[in-house]
Amino acid sequence: METKARSENGELRDAMRDFLSAFEQFKEANDGRLAALERKKDDALLSDKVERINKALTEQKAALDKMALAASRPAIGRAFAPEADEKKAAIGRYMRVGDAAALVGLQTKSLNATNDAEGGYLAPEPTERIIAAAVRDISPIRQIATNREIGTTTFKKPVSLGGGAAGWVGETGGRVETQTPTLSSIDFPTMELYAMPAASQTLLDDAVVDIEQWLADEVQGEFAAQETNAFVNGDGVNKPKGFLSYVIAEDSVRAANEIGYVATGAAGGFAASNPADRILDLIYAPKQAYRANGRFVLNRKTLSVVRKFKDQDGNYLWQPSVSAGAPSTLFGYPVTEVEEMPDIAANSYSIAFGDFGRAYLIVDRQGVRILRDPYSAKPYVLFYTTKRVGGGVQNFEAVKLLKFAAS
Repeated sequence: METKARSENGELRDAMRDFLSAFEQFKEANDGRLAALERKKDDALLSDKVERINKALTEQKAALDKMALAASRPAIGRAFAPEADEKKAAIGRYMRVGDAAALVGLQTKSLNATNDAEGGYLAPEPTERIIAAAVRDISPIRQIATNREIGTTTFKKPVSLGGGAAGWVGETGGRVETQTPTLSSIDFPTMELYAMPAASQTLLDDAVVDIEQWLADEVQGEFAAQETNAFVNGDGVNKPKGFLSYVIAEDSVRAANEIGYVATGAAGGFAASNPADRILDLIYAPKQAYRANGRFVLNRKTLSVVRKFKDQDGNYLWQPSVSAGAPSTLFGYPVTEVEEMPDIAANSYSIAFGDFGRAYLIVDRQGVRILRDPYSAKPYVLFYTTKRVGGGVQNFEAVKLLKFAAS
């Protein structure tokens, strides 16, 4: 194990060194391209080289993050508590051979494994935890938003609409009754998300295979992809409501339940002169309290454009992380790549900035349900796996958008 750990660390260091080297090559090529443009000579070969290195940088960063995540993930041991071992054995037997007797027995002991009227069983806590951790590892919005577990179908969050009052008073002075603030609530209903991986009976019969980890590996990609798209673009109908689906208005005139935007000053792109100034305007659009933990959210195509920007001293505004697994930065703020963000186009909201931990709330109803189906796709066994997830904006002041438009 020590030899394996040293090998993984060595590979990580090599990948990090290659990534930083690629960034130096990118800067050199882009500087040459800019110099050619200043001489009013557009070098197509040099521009193509810049784009190729730019694409390679993005791919290397994704691979580096994946390696860092794998290296930091602790090994799954067998030191479960007796009760957890019992639950693990029960769900394992149900998944391998369809024996639900042990799960039915657990139902009489606790609510951690129950029978659904439509069939299926709630996975024991160890299995649910493995699946949840796997999904979080590859879901970028989950990593930066607030995550909350609930035991009901809807989470109600109280919010103040203002109207409260305060005042100064001396130590012995009389206290005048203040105005009562107006309160409301935001509802975050949970919706059902499902995946249906298939396994051969040979795989299920193999005692060496960790069946729980196999299920987590199979469903994590589907769950994470569907969730991330919903957290960004979801319309709230049978899915979470994405932050780009709320009413969006110019920041100076937006209402309390609307998300504000800053315009780039050019339709479908950045302004020709000082394009990075609009990004600075976006940074300073939220209040200082939200800038402290602010970060950028954009996709890799938009990042490939922003990566070329420099300040007045010729320094690149985008900087790679100096350690594996850490995010790159733009104007010193971390950058989160989310492929579900829109590409730059006329009137698109392609860059978001703010404190996403305070802006967006993800709610998970406790329990992952598994239904074993050996009949629908013979000779394979299907595992209809469901969880309930909700999400939406909880603080409209904490996030702002950059609109690629003249105004």
